[in-house]
Amino acid sequence: MTSSLFQAADMQSNAPRPLADQLRPQTLDEIAGQDHLVGEGGQLSRMLEAQRLSSLIFWGTPGCGKTTIARILADHTDFHFEQLSAIFSGVGDLKKVFEAARLRREQGQGTLLFVDEIHRFNKSQQDAFLPVMEDGTIILIGATTENPSFELNAALLSRCQVMVLKRLDDEALEKLLERAEKEIGRVLSLTKEARETLKILADGDGRYLLTMVEQLVGIGEDLDVKALSEILQKRAPVYDKKDDSHYNLISALHKSVRGSDVDAALYWFARMLSGGEDPKYLARRFTRMAVEDIGMADPQALVQCESAWKTYERLGSPEGELALAQALIYLATAPKSNAGYMAYKQAMSAAKKTGSLTPPAHILNAPTSMMKDLGYGAGYQYDPDTVDGFSGQNYFPDDMTRTNFYNPVERGFEREVKKRLDYWMKLRSQKNL
Repeated sequence: MTSSLFQAADMQSNAPRPLADQLRPQTLDEIAGQDHLVGEGGQLSRMLEAQRLSSLIFWGTPGCGKTTIARILADHTDFHFEQLSAIFSGVGDLKKVFEAARLRREQGQGTLLFVDEIHRFNKSQQDAFLPVMEDGTIILIGATTENPSFELNAALLSRCQVMVLKRLDDEALEKLLERAEKEIGRVLSLTKEARETLKILADGDGRYLLTMVEQLVGIGEDLDVKALSEILQKRAPVYDKKDDSHYNLISALHKSVRGSDVDAALYWFARMLSGGEDPKYLARRFTRMAVEDIGMADPQALVQCESAWKTYERLGSPEGELALAQALIYLATAPKSNAGYMAYKQAMSAAKKTGSLTPPAHILNAPTSMMKDLGYGAGYQYDPDTVDGFSGQNYFPDDMTRTNFYNPVERGFEREVKKRLDYWMKLRSQKNL
């Protein structure tokens, strides 16, 4: 009965395997796109030459070869290979694997345990690895698409070496395509432009590239870009608003604005929107850029951001995104200054250090006769009534030395502000204040 069900499901041992599985590399030399690790002088190559394999964390995008490299390492070192997925496994599964590894160790064989999506394990599950790693029961290789610094315990990270795998570039994807064509026995029927589009659709994911190739096998005529797009469903960009890619892209966007590269800023803006980012989050971030990186060099930047935010809320998507794009262009092309931001930080630091010093008496209101008798308001000068419109009086606490927090730059509107401050400083000096 079991056999007939197995056959009915077409799961016999000789059933067709996915192309990605058929082309899974068997040696490090066959790994595409990771020469910095497996090429001559690479970190993993040196480990294997020295026969000293330690616990590792592979950090990289989907389809870059994390699982394949782990299998090859086990084969090259005669370790027994065990594989778990943190999505489907719990502490009970780990205990079974650890017990089997201990028995294996008593018989003289080591165990290489590969854990896919290791960041999915919680703290207690991650802690379970520590004793068996320390006594050599297992060599752990964990794979993650998330930043290990944020997702893995410090204790676990301290016992592993993190290796970063690169997303597959055009050269690596072309190498995979050629291997696939050799495997299927013919060249894909694609125009040059369609072949390039196929690699772009893969978005650095070798496994996905080979999945698409399987859909194209058997098509006789040459496919152009339009025909290719009709056969293959466009893949959504690898982007999660809660994971590391979110922070990478917003960092790229913010730094492009700060660097006055309007074209790069628009590109990262589009990448985030196409990945499903909330436009309101971007509106908030733009407003932050206006006050943090532009400030008084162009005070209108803040007004532009607030206006674009309000416009988006009124229009919604997709028309509202155009208002945000306009604000982004304004930010990227505006003069930059963080003088206001730095002045704020220095003033906050001074406020914390000086505690509860009171204002000087001459700038205190005196609503009662007792306050007047105490000198409140005595000697205060009303600046608009002075000859220069500037009295130059002291407004710091009497027990605090006058401090210069704000130093405007010679750019944009702040150039005019600097002229005013320099003029008032000159008047203050002339009045010996």
